[in-house]
This record gives sequence, C-alpha cells and structure tokens, in this order.
Amino acid sequence: MLRKKECVAMLLAGGQGSRLYALTNNIAKPAVAFGAKYRIIDFPLSNCINSGIDTVGVLTQYEPLELNEYIGNGQPWDLDRAFGGVHILSPYQAKKKQSWFEGTANAIYQNMHFMKKYNPDYILILSGDHIYKMNYAKMLRAHKETGADCTIAAIEVPLSEASRFGILNTNPDGSIYQFEEKPKAPKSNLASMGIYIFTAKKLFKYLEEDDANPASSKDFGKDVLPAMLNAGEKMFSYRFHGYWKDVGTISSLWESNMDLLGRDPGFDVGDHDWKIHSRNPLAPPEYLGPTAVIDNSMIALGCEVEGTVEHSVLASNVVVEEGAVVRDAVLMAGTVVKRGAIVEYCVIDENVIIEEGAHVGEPKEAGAGIAVLGRNITIAAGAKVKGGVILDKDYKGE
Repeated sequence: MLRKKECVAMLLAGGQGSRLYALTNNIAKPAVAFGAKYRIIDFPLSNCINSGIDTVGVLTQYEPLELNEYIGNGQPWDLDRAFGGVHILSPYQAKKKQSWFEGTANAIYQNMHFMKKYNPDYILILSGDHIYKMNYAKMLRAHKETGADCTIAAIEVPLSEASRFGILNTNPDGSIYQFEEKPKAPKSNLASMGIYIFTAKKLFKYLEEDDANPASSKDFGKDVLPAMLNAGEKMFSYRFHGYWKDVGTISSLWESNMDLLGRDPGFDVGDHDWKIHSRNPLAPPEYLGPTAVIDNSMIALGCEVEGTVEHSVLASNVVVEEGAVVRDAVLMAGTVVKRGAIVEYCVIDENVIIEEGAHVGEPKEAGAGIAVLGRNITIAAGAKVKGGVILDKDYKGE
C-alpha cells in the first residue's frame, strides 16, 4: 500500500523583506528574531504541528543560510520524522531552465515532485512572515465540508487599509464570487491572509497551466486564484477571528512585539494548549541587579539588567548596565547597552554595542519614527542616533 499524507504544508520563506531594511541585510525575513525568544518562522511551524500537520516543505531563496541552520532537522517543532517532517526546499538547476523562483506560484510549482511524493489529498500554502496562532485542522475541516477546490483564510481589516491586501468578495454562504488583488476601491474589508488550502489535484492542474502561460507573473493572488475563479471552480473563504499581523515593516514588527506586553488572550505565547516552539539558545538564568528597574517588559534567559527597562522586549543575553535606560524598544540577542546610554522607540538587531552615554532613538511622542540598528555594529560613546534613522554600519556620531 502506498504511504501517504492527507495534507502537506508548503511554507513560503524565501522573501527578501526589503521593508525591514537593516534587519534583513543578511538573513531572510522569516529568520528575523521576535518576542525575546522566537523567530518569525516559529509561528507557522508551530501552527502546523499543533494542527496535526507533520509534513512541511520550507521554500527558501534569499539569504537562506541562517534560516536553514535554525530549522535544522525540525526537532524543536517535533518535525523530525522518518516519513514526512520538515524539509528545506531551495531553488536548484533543472535540465530545462534556470531555477530561481519567479513568484509564489512558481515556487510551489517547482516543488511539485516533493508534494506528490506524499500522495496528498490537500495542500496547505503558508507565508513565513506572519505572527498568529491558527488551527489549520479546523480550516481543513471547513474545506472538506464545503467541497471547495480552494479555501482562502480571511480576516476583516479596516476598510481604509483594505487596498493593501487581496480582497475577497463573498456570498452569504462564504463562497467567493470575486477576488481583487490590492484594489484601489475595495468593495469589502475581507482580506486574504495568504493562507490557502487546495484540493491537491486541482492545485497541480492550475500550477501546470500557469507555468505554461508566458503572460503570467506566476503569483497566486494575481494569476492562479483569479484563473480558478474565472473557470468556475468552487472557492470559499474561511474567516479567522484571532490575532494576526503581517510583520513586513519596521512599525508592524515593533507593534507586534509590544502587543506581547499587553497580555492579549488571543496572543498569549505562553499558552500551553497551543505552544509556540522555538530553537532556544543555551543561556543561563537572567540576572536582575539591585539597581534594576523593570516595568511591563519581557526579559529572556541570559540577560543581565542593572539599569532601567520600560515597556520593552529583550532577547537572550542582552546586557543593560547600571544607569542605562531602555524604553519602548525591541533588543535582539547579545546586544549591550552600556552605562548612561539611552535607547528608546527602536528595534536593535543582534550583537549591537551601545557605548556609554550614547542616545539611540527619540521618545515615541516626538513622532520622529522608529530607529533601527542592524546586527554586529557599534554606536560610539556619546553618539546620538535620531528617531527614524536606519543604520547598518558602526556609527561614531556626526
């Protein structure tokens, strides 16, 4: 008897993440650190295993090294399986043509051999750059009950922001009669989350047709989904009501980190019933010195705090020396804020050194924007980095 998996997940994780600027100069967007102990990709991977989906293809392209090393054999997410598990799927040279993924649909098309290996009934398509907790098993059940060829997860967004998304126009039963990719004048506020479940045979058919179409941009939202709709295929929306955020910009990444401090029940990463797994760094317990002042903040293992930390998220092995102030900030692993330095309203990547008396960022109320420092750089003693500035090199001040 042929071994098979009912559902195979394909996780698109090859994006450059250019709107995260210095944070993605050398790593793919899904590998960006988040919430003191996680990386963005931890969320869809954890959602898969929590939903009972144990076969995941992770499609990489841009700067894949760190992401590949982080995922490894998938053990932290219980995805180290003899049959199934997690697999890194990078572009490769084929006989007929060049291998770079040309779009989201083409990336999936180039890996049809991987999917077919498991003889699946259904294919789940995911993006690697969203922060959310979702039970894909419930969505799959809805897909079966409606007899859909394609089910698209959707969430209501403010109508003023709807033009940033693919918008679903639906009938009362949830069936989709129109799909508009980033419309200038949206007719509804029901936005696609970039999460799709396809009946496998239908997906393979439309991917093959899309690949053969020279006029196609090889994108799901622009090409494959409209083609299915125009052909009269059965397509349904699946409404999601929980926390979901696209962290593709500096502001959305900062906001989502800060949302962790609000203890929103819909966004509780400490929920043992829906655990978000990660490959945690080895670190000793955090040390909070006698002069430390902590207010509404997340402090990861290995941190040493003797200064003031307010409304901030500190990843592992961050050091805040006595007299230093960290406020409204996201500090990634290994960053050091030395005596007398002030860090506020900013996102700071890994292994950054803020020397004594330096001042990074400006108060949020000043309206100057979020300051961003790329990894492995040093801000000189006494230097001032204004709000909204993005640096990826050592800075000695003006």
